[in-house]
Amino acid sequence: MRWRGRGGVSAGLMSVPASVVASVPVFVPVFVLVFVLVALAGCAAGEREGAAPTAPPTTGRSSATSHDPPRTEASPTPTPVDPVSIPALIARPHTGSDLRLGAVLARTAAYTSHAVTYESDGLTISGIMNIPEGEGPFPALVLAHGYIDPAVYTTGRGLAREQDLLAREGYVVLHTDYRNHAGSDDDPDNDVNLRLGYTEDVIGAALALRDSGRPEIDGDRIGLLGRSMGGGVVYNTLVVAPGLFDAAVVFAPVSSRPAENIDHFQRPDGDPVVAEIEAAHGTPASNPAFWREVSPLTYVDRVTEPLLIHHGTADTTCPLAWSERTAADFEAAGKDVRLIKYSGEGHTFGPQWPTSMRRTLAFFDEHLR
Repeated sequence: MRWRGRGGVSAGLMSVPASVVASVPVFVPVFVLVFVLVALAGCAAGEREGAAPTAPPTTGRSSATSHDPPRTEASPTPTPVDPVSIPALIARPHTGSDLRLGAVLARTAAYTSHAVTYESDGLTISGIMNIPEGEGPFPALVLAHGYIDPAVYTTGRGLAREQDLLAREGYVVLHTDYRNHAGSDDDPDNDVNLRLGYTEDVIGAALALRDSGRPEIDGDRIGLLGRSMGGGVVYNTLVVAPGLFDAAVVFAPVSSRPAENIDHFQRPDGDPVVAEIEAAHGTPASNPAFWREVSPLTYVDRVTEPLLIHHGTADTTCPLAWSERTAADFEAAGKDVRLIKYSGEGHTFGPQWPTSMRRTLAFFDEHLR
């Protein structure tokens, strides 16, 4: 994938060289010509009778007597890419621009918090942005929050502690609300399409930061942080848009296998969306190809950024085993990944949150400063 300089990305294409056809000599002796014609007639008769073509001798001498072009096999018809898949996101050009600062939400001695909107693949997405006081440009971080029912969600919810601390430490913090949340535009198919639109909105946020032209923002130094469901969004983003971010951190992330998340969160609660998902895309048993293609682990070889995973051993919302398997797959692919386990810590990170954030800041400072 090649990144466009102003607010968009596109996938590169490869070309295939054409076949080279041998030229025919002008002067051919008569006895050679007769021999060639007889040989051609025999080959044609053999093909008409269903005879298998004879393999060339292996004496080192050429047995070619015809100057016909070599046969070529017809190229197989490529399998269409499912529009709801990681490959579709990889192939799709993404846009992010028009970052606009709205009302001031808060002022502190360390930073000013603004309501913001930006454009992501044709949708307007809302969020908040904390801008540190002092002389920039500052490195930037995009924050991807966990699941909160969009019906009760309000702008900026889910990562308030992180927004505050990271801005105080000298980072521009853009917390995206995602589509269908707060003041963002609606995407009615997003849930049935496994919420892949959230990945587009995170990519759009980074592109909007790069395209903003604001002197406070260093668009060449951008990190990504996600929590819970937002951790899954981070995994998707790393495989869809390698090179867009410089480093990524996840807290208590969901499984990197979407079918596992459905079985753990939605199916036990009787979520009616599950039936819609399976009607549209099939089950893992009936359509395994679809479920492979919506898992970022299938494409982990594309990842180029270092990843830090924080997970508590007492997390009953998102089991630690999910992060252990994800880290193992990243390691098997030779990726820069570190999983830190917090003994006795639950999903929300209480007593050990300060320690986890010190490690997070050290990680971002290493890769973004």
